[in-house]
Amino acid sequence: MAMADEVGSAVKGAAGDAVLTFFWVVCASTLGASTHAISTALDLHKFPMAPIAITTTLIAFLVIAATLAGSVLGGAAFNPTAHAAFYAAGLADHSLLSMALRFPAQALGAVGGALAIMELMPAQYKHMLGGPSVKVDMHTGAIAEGVLTFVITFAVLWIVVKGPRSLILKAWLIATATISMVIFGSGYTGPSMNPANAFGWAYVNNRHNTWEQFYVYWISPFLGAILAAWIFRLFLSPPAKKVKKA
Repeated sequence: MAMADEVGSAVKGAAGDAVLTFFWVVCASTLGASTHAISTALDLHKFPMAPIAITTTLIAFLVIAATLAGSVLGGAAFNPTAHAAFYAAGLADHSLLSMALRFPAQALGAVGGALAIMELMPAQYKHMLGGPSVKVDMHTGAIAEGVLTFVITFAVLWIVVKGPRSLILKAWLIATATISMVIFGSGYTGPSMNPANAFGWAYVNNRHNTWEQFYVYWISPFLGAILAAWIFRLFLSPPAKKVKKA
């Protein structure tokens, strides 16, 4: 009976992850087009920092929406490294079965999201779609993706555990950290900092079965995220009480 309950919980968690990842990829893929449309409508092109401010605000709203949706879906997440990091930091109680189901589910959700937005995006904005890609040699790209994921993971852990209680402030801080990493990593790997998102777009572009995809966008981010979680756990002493996740 306990085994059946565990399997049922793992399947339910995986389904929630797939749905949330689909939602995230569809919405996140529109950020460039949305920023351009808002900037044009408000005639903000003469202000160099306006696009960054608009994108940061949109990401903050998206983080809030994803957080609320994730709660409704029983603790769902849209990034495989998030599950790994929160588990390594002692903040989640995942089973091996749960993670074995949730990681592929997130990848599947990302593929669905990428395919959906390719169909739904207006023609004039389709050139803004495409997903992350390596712009340097593969080893440099892997190092960059690992370092960027380390930084964003550490920042998210600090914001979630040690940061302000307000969901709005948390979302704004996460959005600021995210856009900063995107700017720093734009000349290296995109960046992605999310293996599922990278896989979704790699599948659309028929690059999902390459060593580069696995090495740069899966191995390196997981190493960076887990290292960040270990350091956070060692030095910032997160609370002993775990956040229950299926």
